[in-house]
Amino acid sequence: MSRQADRDPNHALRARFDDVVSQYQRLRHGLDDIQDRLAGLAVTAESPDGLVKATVGARGQLVGLKLDREVYRRQEPDQLARTILRTVEQAVAKTTDQVQAMVGEYLPADSPGARFMRDGDFGSLLARQDRLMREAGDDDDR
Repeated sequence: MSRQADRDPNHALRARFDDVVSQYQRLRHGLDDIQDRLAGLAVTAESPDGLVKATVGARGQLVGLKLDREVYRRQEPDQLARTILRTVEQAVAKTTDQVQAMVGEYLPADSPGARFMRDGDFGSLLARQDRLMREAGDDDDR
């Protein structure tokens, strides 16, 4: 009977290990997939009047800008500059949403990486490590 009792914890531990390895492999494969998808990502936004179109890449970098000839007749230079900036900002916001959705397919919503993608706060990314370091420091004080 003691042999069976010894195997049960090992079985549970092995099952947990297999689960962790499986999650890691899925994430690793997912990172390759995300990287490929990000490389081809280009998102376009259009101004309300349809005269300005801005396209940005995965990192929010401007990769294309199209201005209809009519825009020069309808808008003063300062107004055109504001329209271009607003249109680029819209494209960046759309891109951010798409990148977050891609990452969300592979990372749990409450994971540090997913939180960082949402808020851009490095504290989110490092919060777990900060907590572990504080706990280790508390252990040293004892």
